Amino acid sequence: MEKIRVATKLCGNENDLSFKEKFEIARLLEKLCVSVIEFPELSDGKEDSLLLRTCASFVKNSILSVAVSSQASVDAAAAALTGVKNTALRVEASLSPVGMEYLHHKKAPKMLEWIPEIIAAAKKKSARVYFCALDATRAEEDVLKAALLAAEQAGANAVYLSDDAGEMLPDEFALFAEKYAKMLSIPVGVACSDKSGFALSSAVLAVKKGVKAVRTVLSEDGVSLEALAECIKNSGNKNGLATDITYTELHRASKQIAQILSGSEGKSPLASATTLEQKITLDDKDDKETVAEATVKIGYDLSEEDKDKVYEEFLRVAAKKRGGAKELDAIVASVALQVPATYKLESYVVNNGNIIRASAQITLSKAGEKMQGVMLGDGPVDAAFLCLEQIIGRHFELDDFEIQSVTEGKEAMGSALVKLRKDGKLYSGKGISTDIIGASIRAYLSAVNKIVYEEE
Repeated sequence: MEKIRVATKLCGNENDLSFKEKFEIARLLEKLCVSVIEFPELSDGKEDSLLLRTCASFVKNSILSVAVSSQASVDAAAAALTGVKNTALRVEASLSPVGMEYLHHKKAPKMLEWIPEIIAAAKKKSARVYFCALDATRAEEDVLKAALLAAEQAGANAVYLSDDAGEMLPDEFALFAEKYAKMLSIPVGVACSDKSGFALSSAVLAVKKGVKAVRTVLSEDGVSLEALAECIKNSGNKNGLATDITYTELHRASKQIAQILSGSEGKSPLASATTLEQKITLDDKDDKETVAEATVKIGYDLSEEDKDKVYEEFLRVAAKKRGGAKELDAIVASVALQVPATYKLESYVVNNGNIIRASAQITLSKAGEKMQGVMLGDGPVDAAFLCLEQIIGRHFELDDFEIQSVTEGKEAMGSALVKLRKDGKLYSGKGISTDIIGASIRAYLSAVNKIVYEEE
């Protein structure tokens, strides 16, 4: 099984993302276990350095890669990464005649001198240095070859070939990448434009020809992280390909990233599901068929009996107000696929604080037999869900989780909605309690019981 390294740009053209939004995206990429998280070159301001240092404090599964283009930027990146283990400095250079002239203001001979110089400078500060040959498919062959060999000799640990033009067909690009993968003794990766819709195909075919890494993007032009991950997840075993990506977190993380990006720039390739949900508006004049179609759009596959139950409850709710995807979700969780409780909650103890890591101890019963587990987590709800998985002995993909207050005051009741995904199908559960952790546990168990019931 060939392990493919996946590098992802944290920030591309999303210049209007806030510090918090960039931080949150980095946290989600870390949770997905992408191989490399790519940061842009640090600017003169302190915010970029602070973001990098903040992300370095919690990123353990991924390499933090920072772009450099001068001795000053090398020094700045090295200073920001002091004490951090998994780091890399990244040298990017456009090698097409136009790119060298207008972006770097250099002719080919000067570029071929500059590339090994900056890589050598970066190598003094970092044990890991990457070289990215931008616009490689439009570069003159002798210049590209000389640049790649110079990068390797200067100490680069890997090189990336970028097809910025997007003009090559997938098989043509794969042969192009294969030639240089065979020429060099260090790993070769690729980045592909999606201007012609070939980015994913080009990258995958290049991997089949010996390429070891793929640069992906979240919202700009290039190979979509979600699309590549789904491709390897679904066809990797058959083709002998794998990644380190945590596929069980893929759908939820992609949805959260899409929400962040769509809030800042209004559009994201990852945001199709989110946008679809936002378009759903229903009222009491809609018929059963319309409501049933809406449940399909948000991911549910209901029986005719459950469609009747959902429609009946929808009419009751819609008599008071118009409804959307969230209201429909809650209705499905409340009335559809109501099943006997295979797992019942007996007791739970959850500890949390600002100086301790959250822990959960939960006791369930199944057919009269009590089962207990203890787990740590990133917060009380995470600890509780991990504990439930430990007891049940299975991992479920958490598609969505929502909490809200249903009554007011200090004794307010809290409602939790949990959506789990198994084999592409959604199962939702709802829980109500004066304790929001208790409501969350009950909602999770409700969804699990629906999965177990269908399996039996």
